[in-house]
Amino acid sequence: MFNQLTQKDIDDMTREIEERKVVIRPKLLEAVKEARAHGDLSENFEYYAAKKEKNANESRIRFLERMIKTAEIIDDTSADDEVGINDTVRVLFIEDNEEDSFTIVSTMRGDSLNNLITIESPIGKALLGHKEGDEVSVKVNADYSYMLRILKIDKDDAGKDARLRSF
Repeated sequence: MFNQLTQKDIDDMTREIEERKVVIRPKLLEAVKEARAHGDLSENFEYYAAKKEKNANESRIRFLERMIKTAEIIDDTSADDEVGINDTVRVLFIEDNEEDSFTIVSTMRGDSLNNLITIESPIGKALLGHKEGDEVSVKVNADYSYMLRILKIDKDDAGKDARLRSF
């Protein structure tokens, strides 16, 4: 299965790759070179730490390039009154009478600890395309589901990038 990403996700990843290649890579190569100059490599912790950081950067570049190459680009537009990707939704868990907010994100940005719910998750699937006031059933598995009521859909883009973590 391909990861579903928006064009904005692809653009963000491309910028990160460029930053890592143009800014970070030269600094890390210089750190390795400097640590190597300190002498005996068998007992040179600085050298191994610098190499590890350089290798982690190169690994991240390869990961991002592979993600872009294999991504399925999805449309992130939605009607003004419907839940779509990158919208923050305030919901009421009907059984518990508790409220919570979630931001609906593409598959690679999910982070449930920060209420970033993917479009592939049960809640994300249930909410997409619905409107304020709708009651939706969230099917967890064949034996269990629960109901949510959509209280508010926030399409305001201001500050959303701060909530969305990098890939």
